[in-house]
Amino acid sequence: MFVESESQVRPGGSSPSRRDPAPRPSRRVFSTAYKLRIIAEYENAPHGEKGAILRREGLFSSHVVEWTRAREAGALGGSGAVARAPEKKPGKSAEQIELEKLRRENERLKVRLATTETALDIMGKARVLLEQISESADTERS
Repeated sequence: MFVESESQVRPGGSSPSRRDPAPRPSRRVFSTAYKLRIIAEYENAPHGEKGAILRREGLFSSHVVEWTRAREAGALGGSGAVARAPEKKPGKSAEQIELEKLRRENERLKVRLATTETALDIMGKARVLLEQISESADTERS
């Protein structure tokens, strides 16, 4: 006959081998009406009370910032429907990625070439100036 020892029995009567995994957290979805209500309440709150609103609702300031930008862009209407997740942009092809990389490198090299040409121009002018100074010093000595 099998008897579990007290060290193997967990509070609530479950044994370690029969542990249920924790339920997966679900992503919170906020309705448009809720977002608009929170934005209005947040904007009308006195300076010291804004954090209290966020704590009470379990939100972050980034939520309010994002929702405010969406409202200003016209993405938050008065429909009260559940907001949709943003559509994913199609990924770039390997050729597009390489083309962008080559364009960035080309721009970098153009800047480097312009810097080098400017430095050579300055060095040439400095050489001419030194030659003129040397010639004028030679004529003064003679």
